[in-house]
Amino acid sequence: MRPTLRQLQYIVAVAESGRFRDAAFQLGVSQPSLSEQISDAEAQLGVTLIERARTGAVLTPAGAEVVRRARIVLTQVEDLKTVARQVAGDLAGRYRLGTLPTIGPYLLPSAVRELHQLYPDLRLGVREERTIDLDEKLNDGRLDMIISTAEDHLNSESMQLFDEQLYVCTASDDPIGGGDGALKLSALKGREVLSLGYGHRLSTVVQKLAEAAGAHVSTEYEGTSLDAIRQMAGMGAGIAIVPSLYAVMEASKDPDQIVRPIDHPLARRQISLVWRSGSPLEQNIQKLGLVFRDVAADLLPQAGKSVKGKT
Repeated sequence: MRPTLRQLQYIVAVAESGRFRDAAFQLGVSQPSLSEQISDAEAQLGVTLIERARTGAVLTPAGAEVVRRARIVLTQVEDLKTVARQVAGDLAGRYRLGTLPTIGPYLLPSAVRELHQLYPDLRLGVREERTIDLDEKLNDGRLDMIISTAEDHLNSESMQLFDEQLYVCTASDDPIGGGDGALKLSALKGREVLSLGYGHRLSTVVQKLAEAAGAHVSTEYEGTSLDAIRQMAGMGAGIAIVPSLYAVMEASKDPDQIVRPIDHPLARRQISLVWRSGSPLEQNIQKLGLVFRDVAADLLPQAGKSVKGKT
């Protein structure tokens, strides 16, 4: 006797949700049925995988290792299905995409519409994660591909989607907002810069940019989203540094703020579509990447162009 694929799926679902009830709801099964299947798997393996605690489900050391391997098995099964579809010449079925939260909400709505027209049988599951979490979930098979910065994901394959320029976002009456066109890095000297918190790739880029400019990153406020740091900048708490996709899709809608690109090599980053080396999905992932690339080209402003709030 050995655990079935369904039992492995149940075990992984409990590990990810942290509760039997939530896992059962996500899978569309009853909690007693899910619990019974996991107990059967534990009996077959001869080891306890999950401790039932009042605070939720807690993996034992053996359970953590089984979950790690179960994810690999389940990913390989999904890959097997995809290979069969590729032989049939279809780009169909479910693909799991992870994306940086500074990219996904501004690129994917247009991209998903385009993908639906091109590949109506494609289903794209999307998760927004910090860079370090994207890397972990790509490597252990929870994601098929990610939109991120390729240098943060070693031993993976990638295709470049676009170069993203960074912009400053300030209140309309801030001296730095005067003028048009790209902003010299020296204009940030001595200023307070607002950034996202730890684990976001953008925060690392902003830190390096601030050091080069002689500015300092705020220790009083770390934003959880680009909207949050933009709003703080609008209240005079500092200068927000945001990616160009966000500048075009969101910041430009605010008539009380000025957004200008930063003219410096450090104020750019390459955004790529990344996948595991040797993935049988590579051919289809590259097809998806071409769509993401074309959509981004339509959305992004010309280099050096300022974005002013609409009146």
